[in-house]
Amino acid sequence: MTLTALMGYLGLFGGLVLLIWLALRGVNIILAALLSSALVIVTNGLPIAEGLGEYFSFGGLGAFTFAGKFFLLFAAGAMFGRVMGDSHAASSIAMAMVRKMGAQRVLWITVLASTLLTYGGVVVFVVIFAMYPLGLKLLQQANVPKRLFCAALALGSGTYTLTALPGTPSIHNVISSVALGTDLFAGAWLGVLGGLIMFGLGMWYLERQRLQALQQGEGFQPGPTDHSLQADPGESAYPVWPLALLPPVVVLGTILLPRLLTIVLGDAAADYALLQFANSQPVVWPSLALMGGTLLCVILFRELRGKALHTVGQGTQDSIMPLINTAAVIGFGGVVTHTAGFQQFVQLMLEAPLPPLLSMFTSISMISAITGSASGGLQIFISTMAPGYLEAGIAPEVLHRLATMAAGGFDSLPHCGAVVAMLTITGLTHKQAYRDVGMVTVVIPVVATLLCIAAVAVVG
Repeated sequence: MTLTALMGYLGLFGGLVLLIWLALRGVNIILAALLSSALVIVTNGLPIAEGLGEYFSFGGLGAFTFAGKFFLLFAAGAMFGRVMGDSHAASSIAMAMVRKMGAQRVLWITVLASTLLTYGGVVVFVVIFAMYPLGLKLLQQANVPKRLFCAALALGSGTYTLTALPGTPSIHNVISSVALGTDLFAGAWLGVLGGLIMFGLGMWYLERQRLQALQQGEGFQPGPTDHSLQADPGESAYPVWPLALLPPVVVLGTILLPRLLTIVLGDAAADYALLQFANSQPVVWPSLALMGGTLLCVILFRELRGKALHTVGQGTQDSIMPLINTAAVIGFGGVVTHTAGFQQFVQLMLEAPLPPLLSMFTSISMISAITGSASGGLQIFISTMAPGYLEAGIAPEVLHRLATMAAGGFDSLPHCGAVVAMLTITGLTHKQAYRDVGMVTVVIPVVATLLCIAAVAVVG
């Protein structure tokens, strides 16, 4: 190995370590991505101007290429999440669950409410903001540690609803659909299987930890910023829960309907221009569904009527930082993909004496770990390595679902932007909460994906 090659490998490793270290130190993820990218560019001898201006920013895997492509989906999801929160519709849904299940089931309520909202189209960052004030009240009532609420929030909003469940409008599912020419329901049986495994193991772990905390006398402790949360107006100000549930149902139904009609109509579906449009637009159609849900919220909930444009505008603003944070991490990955070391890694994995599915899992897991982003890792993998695995005989539908699920494992290491944001919002540190978050967002999804790969091998 030459000195130049050694420096390149050390630079790649050092860039990843720096990105994780800066994230753990609470440094802004955009700055962290820029500094880490600069380290990779310098140590690998990449041209500085091209590295920052092309590879990081505007190339095929550039930050702003990604941001431009998926801005509409992020914005529409944030708008919908904002109106669901400001109208107290999200709280109404959760409180209905409290009445049915009891406050002591706060972890179940958190997971199920987060699942419903995320699968209905609300982006993860907005779910965190929407759920935390209500969760704080429930935690006080049930005397459950905040660290477990954080893990429950991560399980419900950041695992199976983003990567496994068929039809989800998540950015991860859309990325695979756009690149592979599949629809959002590709590999449905694998998605259902993986989702059930993640949910089952996740709830088992959370309840086990809750009982252990109860036995050890560990309970709820408010954080230093909890006193500043906006006062809840009380359940009397909430819309009735069936009405609150209607917008997410409409959003999900709008996304599902073209697929269901295509199945029912068969070849006759080609005669309907709207169906063709919906099935050919995996970014625009879910975005339109979310916008429709936003409009329905404004019509249904009087809390919004006098300030609709202001509230929806705030929702649009809510989308900017999640989008740019994700794009910045993708930009770091875009720099990495132009290094000789990464190209050698791609060739090594494609030629490795491993079954194609295991090779695929290893590849995308490592890329997602490097980028700290499931969407970023998936985008890089799909653009650079997926053709090789298709040629190796993996069906597009299987690759779609398993690659999407695999991306949602090692992406949630400590430098993941969503993890950092969630800990910041809840007032917890990595030391306090990451063990539980890591278990439900890294260990369990990895186990679920491997079990699904085994199922494919058995079924053939």
